[in-house]
Amino acid sequence: MSSLTSGFFNFKTMLHKEGRATILISLIVLFALNALVSYLFTDMQWLQDLVLGISVILLVIVLQFFRNPPITPTLGENLVISPADGKVVVIEEVVDEEYFKGKCLQISVFMSPFNVHVNRNPVSGLVKYFKYHPGKYLVAWHPKSSTENERTTTVIETPSKKQVLFKQIAGALAKRIVWYLKEGDQVNQAAEMGFIKFGSRVDVLLPLGSKVNVSLNQKVKGGRTVLAEI
Repeated sequence: MSSLTSGFFNFKTMLHKEGRATILISLIVLFALNALVSYLFTDMQWLQDLVLGISVILLVIVLQFFRNPPITPTLGENLVISPADGKVVVIEEVVDEEYFKGKCLQISVFMSPFNVHVNRNPVSGLVKYFKYHPGKYLVAWHPKSSTENERTTTVIETPSKKQVLFKQIAGALAKRIVWYLKEGDQVNQAAEMGFIKFGSRVDVLLPLGSKVNVSLNQKVKGGRTVLAEI
């Protein structure tokens, strides 16, 4: 019994707090659906089994989306750590009009619905700038999603006075961005800073001359993979 109880609480701690309401609603709806099917189609066991099977699959999908497994972070003052799990879809020089007002290096990580969607601070330091932007819901890999989609922009200044900008960008399915920081906060590298529901993307903007440690289409892990050195 103790091992079963321990396993339950371990599983509970691996589910992110942002998923509590969604998981509860999913459970209620699926339970009600199965009860209704059992009541209306008492002689159709195959239909009851089919609905139950589909319900289990849907519940597993919801649970895996909100998983929050423990990690062993990669830390280093000159290291820029990936803010999210996913795949590198952009490595290019861009012009940032919002904060840097000039050229910088952009590395973008796309999160599919099957990735862990916890967002983490890429560096430690002082939050110098934060802004939430309402916007569209273009697919996350669309070139204009960085500037037109719902998003947040955060700039952290490291102890060595280097600044790293990163954006939480909503995708076609993600329509709720959550963040836990504000201007003036002191934050720790790899600590949770937010969550984006369903498929989405994170952009990291770095000073020109930063050493890139990843390649296009490489799979990365939030809080662990080193994107670049500054």
